[in-house]
Amino acid sequence: MAKSSKSEKSDRRQVIDDIRRKQKSAEKRQGRAIVGICVLVAFLIVGAAAFNPIKTAIEKQRYAGKDLADIGASADACGEITEKEATGSGDHVDKDQQVTYEEAPPAFGAHWNEAGLAPAPITDRYYTADTRPELESLVHNLEHGYTILWYDATAAKNSGEIAAIKAMAATLDANDTNQRLKFKAAPWTSDDAKETGKGFPKGQHIAFTHWRNDAANEKSFGAWQYCTDASGEALKSFMKKYPFTDAPEPFVP
Repeated sequence: MAKSSKSEKSDRRQVIDDIRRKQKSAEKRQGRAIVGICVLVAFLIVGAAAFNPIKTAIEKQRYAGKDLADIGASADACGEITEKEATGSGDHVDKDQQVTYEEAPPAFGAHWNEAGLAPAPITDRYYTADTRPELESLVHNLEHGYTILWYDATAAKNSGEIAAIKAMAATLDANDTNQRLKFKAAPWTSDDAKETGKGFPKGQHIAFTHWRNDAANEKSFGAWQYCTDASGEALKSFMKKYPFTDAPEPFVP
């Protein structure tokens, strides 16, 4: 006997309901899968962000109690020191004015002069891209006898390099007496490179700069040394060659 139209409608409804249930079940499974993937991705992102600082801290412990010369790479990681006649001593510009420096990184030039801002306090020895003062502040530090270790974006991503740089800053801070070891470590960022149109020489990721005064000849000079890797041995030698006392304004904090 043929099914009645009422029975056929009931069967179709059941088939449709079954399809809808299967679709909902599939959608739920898909939703749970998406949520699971999102949670996993978030976990990996957070884990990666936390891993580098932890790894850096662990690697930094290797240098605890060591002399500056024993931190990081050997001195042969660095090239020859170069100098260039400097300008800008006592040339103070308004803190809202941006100075375009000719060298990457700068070793001299016009700069800001603002209490608590420029020069930057000696108590801060190490900076990240988020904490670094403006270049115009750090150039004033150079005028006061500081040596600055600059590290580029490649070095900033290397936990071993950052561990060595942090250890150098901590060692110099711990051994400083009467603000005689004027030192800062600061990043040379991709924004700096864009603004100045200059980066470090190819293959070089670290730079030391210092501003020295030649009083006898009434001149001053900027000094640079570029390195492939952070070298405490080279830094110690550089700071011995260029003590804070030879700067244009050495006895100012």
